[in-house]
Amino acid sequence: MPSPFTTRLGLALPIIQGPMTGSDTPALAAAVSQAGGLGMLGCGMRSPAAMAEAAAEVRRRTDRPFGMNLFVQATPSPDEATVQAALQRLAPFYAEFGLVPERPAQWCEDFGAQFEALVAARPAVSSFTFGILSAAQVARLQSAGSTVIGTATTVAEARAWAAVGADAVCASGMESGGHRGTFLSPGHDVPAPGGPSVDDFEASMLGTLTLVRQCVDALPSIPVIAAGGIMDGRGIAGALALGAQAVQMGTAFLTCPESGIGPTYRQALTQAGPTDTRTTRIFSGRPARGIVNSMMDALRADERSVPPYPVQNALTGALRRAATQAGRADHLSLWAGQGVAQVRPLPAAELMAVLAQELQTATA
Repeated sequence: MPSPFTTRLGLALPIIQGPMTGSDTPALAAAVSQAGGLGMLGCGMRSPAAMAEAAAEVRRRTDRPFGMNLFVQATPSPDEATVQAALQRLAPFYAEFGLVPERPAQWCEDFGAQFEALVAARPAVSSFTFGILSAAQVARLQSAGSTVIGTATTVAEARAWAAVGADAVCASGMESGGHRGTFLSPGHDVPAPGGPSVDDFEASMLGTLTLVRQCVDALPSIPVIAAGGIMDGRGIAGALALGAQAVQMGTAFLTCPESGIGPTYRQALTQAGPTDTRTTRIFSGRPARGIVNSMMDALRADERSVPPYPVQNALTGALRRAATQAGRADHLSLWAGQGVAQVRPLPAAELMAVLAQELQTATA
């Protein structure tokens, strides 16, 4: 049954493809949108020029609505001691590929420039994670014709997004694959200087069912989108029964041939079992859920020591690229949600058709 959210965007199905920065492609986003859902481009690590190019490619492939996602973050200025300690910690892993870790040319893309590119691209949906916009920024995107979706891992974060005028909130449960979007310390209404602590992330690990129910009750006038562990039509129906107006699914689309992942990552996903994921900071410096591998195990004692995102993420970038080229899953960040054992390697259009049929059966 259509909801105010799906009606507003003209979606035939209440399905949003997770942004999956680094694993998304214009082909995947276009295929999902063309099939009646909302395809998304994960632009957190794209340059402004690359953002414009990706949006143009989606529009060449479909005239249906699509969305773009950004990481809300400041460019860091880590001290040299922190950087050198991180490089020393990673040196043995780089040495396996005959490489020496180096300080990267940049830590991340400039968010201000990315935001301007987003306004210029005018996607149907602009979504955000890792932080929160100002009310003025939200209004500017809305004036450009974008529906604004903020990611929340707690009710306090959902309320914060409502307070700045967001059109919808994506309630991201701890089952979700990839990075946790936490930006508030529990019990606080505004982001703390330096961002959430490791303990804050742990306290914000709410399950999807709990979080969705809480957000729906707390925000009766704002659509809530459920994310985390949803892999089939029964999961979609369950989220809708709790009051969500749509779901966001990332891991389910990772094994589609249109996704941007390599064969080693793809194989790891198809072979993963139901309990093979956990959250880790060692690849990027921000808690993220992925398939356990030997690098996660080797650096487990350093979870609290690695520098925060995006510093650690930039420092491991060349290592992960080398591992991809060598077909080494043990050094890759194999982001995946708790539902990874249910992945179905189907073309995106076929997967959407299967999900639609499953949803119809579950709600009949």
